[in-house]
Amino acid sequence: MADRDPELAMKLGEDRSEGISWAELMAQDSREAPAILTQESYTYRGSDPIPAERYISEEFARLERERMWPHVWQFVAREEDLPEPGDYIVYENAGRSFLVSRQDDGSIRAMHNVCLHRGRKLRTEEGVADKFVCPFHGFAWNKDGSFHSMPCQWDFPHLQKEGLDLPEAEVGRWAGYVFLREEKGGPSLEEFLAPLPEHFKRWRHEECASVMRVAKEVPANWKVVMEAFMEAWHTIVTHPQLLPFTGDSNAAYWTWGDNVNVNLVPFGVMSPHIVANGQAGQGEQWIVDEFIKYNGRSGDNYEGEASANPMAIQVPEGVTARAALGAAMRQAYTESTGYDHSDATDAELLDALVYNVFPNFAPWGGFMPNIVYNWLPGKTPDTCIMEVRVLARIPKGQPIPRGAPLRMLRLDQKWTEAPELGILGDVFEQDMDNLPFVQQGLHASKTGKVNLGNYQEIRIRQFQDTLMKYIDGERGGAAQA
Repeated sequence: MADRDPELAMKLGEDRSEGISWAELMAQDSREAPAILTQESYTYRGSDPIPAERYISEEFARLERERMWPHVWQFVAREEDLPEPGDYIVYENAGRSFLVSRQDDGSIRAMHNVCLHRGRKLRTEEGVADKFVCPFHGFAWNKDGSFHSMPCQWDFPHLQKEGLDLPEAEVGRWAGYVFLREEKGGPSLEEFLAPLPEHFKRWRHEECASVMRVAKEVPANWKVVMEAFMEAWHTIVTHPQLLPFTGDSNAAYWTWGDNVNVNLVPFGVMSPHIVANGQAGQGEQWIVDEFIKYNGRSGDNYEGEASANPMAIQVPEGVTARAALGAAMRQAYTESTGYDHSDATDAELLDALVYNVFPNFAPWGGFMPNIVYNWLPGKTPDTCIMEVRVLARIPKGQPIPRGAPLRMLRLDQKWTEAPELGILGDVFEQDMDNLPFVQQGLHASKTGKVNLGNYQEIRIRQFQDTLMKYIDGERGGAAQA
């Protein structure tokens, strides 16, 4: 790379892709864009490389388990996953196992899923129970974690009922999402998520339900896989079928504090790489047709949510593809849900508004069927579990239904073996063509370094900066001591 002329060069972190910017797209939107989509929040964080050992070292994974995971709010469920008293799920991560149980008063409690007699897990699958009875010897706990009874109590005079309640984790709830934190103390859930709750007020995820859930074991570190979904510019070679309607390097990348960031990826515009290759003459109708074919978030894929009829989306003379798609989606969502979408921007109806909350929770904003990602570390640093949900807005006046059951794919299965994913399964498989080889390459790296872009990979750098604050003791238990 040529040396910069100090008189002419921009400051580090100020470079942006050629082509229409996110700010210009918002100014052209058919509706006035809210401040959450127009107020840039970017801070240059340096250009130093990331050590590869963070992705491959068992010692580093141990530090994550000890210093980070117990002290952060972890997304564990949606309210519709356990709607009735007695419903519970089993949440497992980083060597811990929890019972997350709905109580009679509607509250949710989270208890460690370990019998206090000989240590057997009380449950291994989700279900319904007013009492958790250990399958080994019959020690029993109520669904709120309080001790119920034991056989042969005469043989345990040294154990008192008052000391046998299951240890609890903190539970936080926001917009239909349920979180837990193993160790008490630190910021409240609302403080930890800020400014996410303020942004999502407009999109009202509490009116949505999980209509699809698929998870898969992936042969790569959880951070490798997660970071692949934190930038859009890999579309150039990984997802070329998306380029006709995806402004991949036109995307905006914003961060707030330690925990929250967003990638705002415009749809309904051609990638600058398409334009550079001389395909811009295809026209606005082509953009719409390619969006319909490959976008993958059409409500047609998901029960309970309707989308615009592709045959009806014709681009009038003098109208952009974004405006035509926005108008069609705006009408369709208003009709299918009963909610007024007249002030919804084209961006909120079309674009990938992909938020991440440290460490591993990624809900999409906007009004289309919303994707929610999360990633959990595997048994070794070289594997992880990736879960994908799709939320759909439930028609106005109808009760929120029970959430869709989880389909779990094995390591040797493909995302495309989950037909409910639709075209998304093909997109994820394109990602899988890279990720195992990223993991192998990190082990084989001669330099032991990972280099990041200054702007398009700023979310990764923010995540890594925050992670190291826990590893180095600036956050978490050491910081609170």
